[in-house]
Amino acid sequence: MPLILHLANLFLRGTALMLSLVAAAAGLACLGGAFSVQLDALTHVAPVWLAVGLAGMALAAIFARDAERRAVMSLAAVGVLSTGLLIVPEVLSGLHAPAKPVPGATVKLVQFNVWGENNNPKATADWILSQNADVVMIEEGGGTAFPVVRALAKAYPNHLTCRDRQGCDTWIFSRWPLRAHRSFTEDKLPLFGAWATLDHPKGPFTVAATHFIWPFPGGPQQAQSRLLAKTLSPFPKDTLIVTGDFNSTPWSWSLRRQDKALGLKRRTRALASWPSGEFSRIASAPFPILPIDHVYAGKAWKTVKVERGPKLGSDHRAVVVTLTR
Repeated sequence: MPLILHLANLFLRGTALMLSLVAAAAGLACLGGAFSVQLDALTHVAPVWLAVGLAGMALAAIFARDAERRAVMSLAAVGVLSTGLLIVPEVLSGLHAPAKPVPGATVKLVQFNVWGENNNPKATADWILSQNADVVMIEEGGGTAFPVVRALAKAYPNHLTCRDRQGCDTWIFSRWPLRAHRSFTEDKLPLFGAWATLDHPKGPFTVAATHFIWPFPGGPQQAQSRLLAKTLSPFPKDTLIVTGDFNSTPWSWSLRRQDKALGLKRRTRALASWPSGEFSRIASAPFPILPIDHVYAGKAWKTVKVERGPKLGSDHRAVVVTLTR
């Protein structure tokens, strides 16, 4: 029995060392993302590296001794501090008092990647309609999710989608008439999405919805981000609203640059939206861990409420944002 305990202790100490090394290396690589888009790809999963570092630190504290304990815990601390520097400010930035809604000047939006392999489109459509939102922006409205589009099109006669390019299933549905609108693909841009200027009783404003590619490998997604900022630059920033599945987390350097380039305030703060439920044919998730669905709005808008939707038939959770001006 003592031999088994000794071997178990060695195994756990070795595990602590391995986890701490991984956390330290990944944490430093995340900081290097400030200079390299390739390294920044690792930053999107910073919560994972943080959890790895904390696990290594806990195991070292319990099973290691003396100099070994200090060395391993120091390695883990490098990873924890590196990732914490990126994550904690984002979490704290969401701690603010909500604004009071102004009658007639409040807009409720739903941003939702409904997933082209949606396994319960009826429940998804029913939930979206139950929100009684003023504007609904969805991505991946094709495939098994197309019944969601049909249901929304009946409820929202003012709507548009991408055009002239296969695979672009981003949609905008509005309670108010569309004064002007255009799909990014009409200009042959390597960017999925569209914009629409809505004829609101309190004055028109423009909304845009987009769907970025994955951040791996680094480079193409950053190019899409720059193109989005350039494409939307002619619109008045005070009232502009931009939403989408950006496939980019708020602790990444790429999204930080996008925040600045758009010149808008991101209203979604550390609100995890992916993965949800069965996010592939072979994997499922008990809860989302990555905030990749975002809503931006100009300074004319004040945030009343930001909520996350329930688990439905998509691999994403919806984001529901109420703004007032």
